[in-house]
Amino acid sequence: MGYQNLHIDISDHVATLWLNRPEKRNALSEDIWLDIPKAMADLDSDESIRVVVLAGRGPSFCVGIDIELLMTLSPTGASQAAANMDLYQTIKKLQSTANSFANSPKPVIASIQGHCLGGGIDLITGADIRVASADALFSIRETKMGLVADTGTLQRLPAILGSGVVAEMAYTGGDYDAEWAKSHGLVNEVFADQESLAEGTRVLARTIAANSPLAVQGIKKVFAATEGMNVEQALDYAAQWNASFLISNDLMESINAFLEKRDPDYTGT
Repeated sequence: MGYQNLHIDISDHVATLWLNRPEKRNALSEDIWLDIPKAMADLDSDESIRVVVLAGRGPSFCVGIDIELLMTLSPTGASQAAANMDLYQTIKKLQSTANSFANSPKPVIASIQGHCLGGGIDLITGADIRVASADALFSIRETKMGLVADTGTLQRLPAILGSGVVAEMAYTGGDYDAEWAKSHGLVNEVFADQESLAEGTRVLARTIAANSPLAVQGIKKVFAATEGMNVEQALDYAAQWNASFLISNDLMESINAFLEKRDPDYTGT
């Protein structure tokens, strides 16, 4: 499927989903918001893909929602109630964009360079892993625009950073650099420049893709399902999961590869 401002590269079981609007620093136009869930649905259904990388073309990962789109979001309708409902439904539709990363059965890595502002934060909080180049800059920029972030940041970021840190970011709308992001756990690794970021992301993605997709996707499922459970409930869920999926061709392939002193060739079955 073709997209106006997205591009997909696939290699070695890794799909890179590019925000492809570099001349606008990957500002999130309406088509990007709506096309990302469609693209993720396609990638989710492709069994050959084991890892998804979210990246941005050009000097910036994403500067947030396109101002031109924001100007079209004024409520319209026959009544105030109808106008409010129309806007509510539009916001819910935009929320599905970051949700598509969080809800994907496959691990998603956000590879971040330059600006990651506003809606860009929403996108990366839906990812499982985040890495950045040293020039990355993070901001909940909606505050500076007189808005409350509403497409995932305030809901997912506290679990990553802690509520107090997110409160500071959100209340101030300030700019936070890559080293700050790493020290607070927003990103796993900071690379010296964009070239080394690209290479580091490739290595990480291929390392994950070399593992059994049944195991990797099972880990993501268990993470999501046990969030909010106590330890006993979470252990019981994990036991039920492995009772259903432990015995697999991938497990047998792992054992045989170990005995034969070779790399395993997983099929995801």
